Amino acid sequence: MAALAFSVHIATAQNPYAADVQSVDAIVNALYEVISGEAGQARDWARFQYLFAADARLIPTRKNTEGKLYPQAITPSEYVALFQARIPTGFFERELGRKTETYGTVTHLFSTYETREKKDGPITNRGINSIQLFHDGQRYSIVSIFWCAESMGFPLPAKYID
Repeated sequence: MAALAFSVHIATAQNPYAADVQSVDAIVNALYEVISGEAGQARDWARFQYLFAADARLIPTRKNTEGKLYPQAITPSEYVALFQARIPTGFFERELGRKTETYGTVTHLFSTYETREKKDGPITNRGINSIQLFHDGQRYSIVSIFWCAESMGFPLPAKYID
């Protein structure tokens, strides 16, 4: 059993993304960093996928043609496909503030964000990512990200902007 644990540790240490999942700050920073970039700049989707637990979901708040709000649960792979199809321009998302709660293996955070099409361009949207993380004693994994943008009709409360 000790040999198995040692070999797993070596494999993790050699993974180029291992540092991304060692702390709450690291995984959140990696999440925002990996989806951000100039138009035509390839994203590291293997790094993106590594951040997520098996069966993880990303859940944007959507609005149908009648204006009714609903959650749309998708997998990380489905997110990648949607992202590549819908954002041919540059896309930058950065964290503005964070509220974090942790109990046992569970960490929940409200991560307030803003988006831009150019790194120093005008803000195109803001909102809150509700991110749930699982810590297995070795690493953090994203279990879900449920978000709502101001474009859905909800201005950001000042208490979520640090």
